[in-house]
Amino acid sequence: MLPLEYQLTLTKQTEIAPSIYELCLTGDLAQQPIAPGQFVDIKIPSDALLLRRPFGIANVDRQTNTITLLYRVVGEGTTILSQCSVGTTLSVLGPLGNGYPIDQLAAGQNALIIGGGTGIPPLHELSRQLNAKGVHVQHVFGFATKAATFYEDHFRKFGPVAYATNDGSYGYQGHVGLLLDAQFADATTRYDAIYACGPKGLLMAVDNRFSEHPNAYISLEERMACGIGACYACVTKLKRDPSIQLKICDDGPVFKTNEVLI
Repeated sequence: MLPLEYQLTLTKQTEIAPSIYELCLTGDLAQQPIAPGQFVDIKIPSDALLLRRPFGIANVDRQTNTITLLYRVVGEGTTILSQCSVGTTLSVLGPLGNGYPIDQLAAGQNALIIGGGTGIPPLHELSRQLNAKGVHVQHVFGFATKAATFYEDHFRKFGPVAYATNDGSYGYQGHVGLLLDAQFADATTRYDAIYACGPKGLLMAVDNRFSEHPNAYISLEERMACGIGACYACVTKLKRDPSIQLKICDDGPVFKTNEVLI
C-alpha cells in the first residue's frame, strides 16, 4: 500500500544544539498508527530540489495533532528547511518503512536503547512508547562532545541515560562500544530487547555484540531517493546470502541483528 501524502503546517522550529533543529508539524498524519522507527519523506520547498528528504519521527502527540522531527543541517535541502518559518505548509509522505517491534514486551520487562548522533531522534518515540507500556528503559548514547548532545531531559523522563563522548567531556571517554563493554557487559541477559540507531560504527558494534539476542534490532541510516522502495537507491545485502538485496526504506530501516551486512 502506498503511503499517504499530507499537507502539514510548521508550528515550531528551534535550533536546540549546534546545527540540530527541532521541527514540529501539525496535521492529520499524527492520527495515523505510527510505529517507533518509522520515518517521513518531506518535499523541500524549492523547485531546484526534486527528491524528498527522509526524517525519523522523534515524537507523536495525537492530542495536539503534532509530529516532531529532529535533524542536522548538512546540505542545501536541510538548510532550506531550517529557514522555513512558522505557518509554512510542507508536503509530507508517511509513515514510511518498518519500525521497531515492541508488542513482544510487557510491563516490567527491560529494554536497552543505544544511539549516536543523528540516529538518536527516532529513539525518542521508541522510548516514549516503551515507557507507556510500562517497560523499564536504559539509554546508552554516544556523541563527539558534550556540546553536541541534545534532548537529554526528554530521554531522562523515560529512563536513565549513560553517555559516551569521544573527548571525555561528558560521561565515559570513548565510543559507545567501549561503554557497552565497560558498563553493560551483561546486557544480553539483563535486557529483554535491545534497539539501536546511529552511524555505521555504532551499528557494527551492536550487531557484533548482540548477534544472538532474540530481540535485538538495528535501524540503518542511508541516503534515499523515493522512500517507498521503487527505485532501489538504498539497498543492503542479506548476511546469509549477499546475492539478496533488501531495500532500506521499505524492508527496513529496522532489521534484526545479524540479518544484514552493515
